[in-house]
Amino acid sequence: MKKPSWIIAKERNLRASAQETVWLFGLHAVRDALLNPAREKLRLIVTKNAADRLGDALNAGPEPEMADPRKFPAPLDPGSVHQGAALEVRALDWGRLDDLAYIADGATPRLLLLDRVTDPHNVGAILRSAEVFGAKAVIAPRRHAAPETGALAKTASGALERQPYLRVTNLGDTMERLRNMGYLLAGLDGDGDQTLADLGQSCAGRPLALVLGAEGPGLRARTRELCDQLVRIEAMGSFGSLNVSNAAAVALYATKAT
Repeated sequence: MKKPSWIIAKERNLRASAQETVWLFGLHAVRDALLNPAREKLRLIVTKNAADRLGDALNAGPEPEMADPRKFPAPLDPGSVHQGAALEVRALDWGRLDDLAYIADGATPRLLLLDRVTDPHNVGAILRSAEVFGAKAVIAPRRHAAPETGALAKTASGALERQPYLRVTNLGDTMERLRNMGYLLAGLDGDGDQTLADLGQSCAGRPLALVLGAEGPGLRARTRELCDQLVRIEAMGSFGSLNVSNAAAVALYATKAT
């Protein structure tokens, strides 16, 4: 029986995605990727100085190609601060949502959901905060979200290798799935009915998913509707706002599980 065209297209896209590679750069990002056994490492380019600084981490990757710092051959965007180290890798596979978001008996996990946050520097900073404050995962839609890139990895300063960054087909469907699993869905919104401090008290014994929107547009209409609560970060003055990565750090700290 011939496969439907949509199944053929889906399988083709999955195969193409599996073949895509990412160039990581910068000493922290490259070192942590080299030391991550789950990371498939393909090509390593380093200068003599970078090789000396990476030390024994070089033993965990492919044979390094020594490069002249004035003619660094890795295909990076102009202006990338590579610090003499670049590593070609395949994107990490973080597995299934149900496994990452699983709620053990008595546990109160924290998740971050990103609604169309496309700036890789913001997402990298969010991953770093998520690791520091113990979030189980950062979840974003597969489309209209920052993909795994060298700029994201460098901003994450190694957190990308340890902090799950799960890309899902549909964020709304994922929110509904998380609610059914027992998560409280709280969206950050400047016009929220309650404050983040209020949420920190009310969610103390519950699994919590914090939902953040892109700077400017904020949460999309359906995302807002799917949230159980909308909360705001109170400012000391009458104006000013935080960027999304700072808001994520504040929200994780204010609602951290005890």
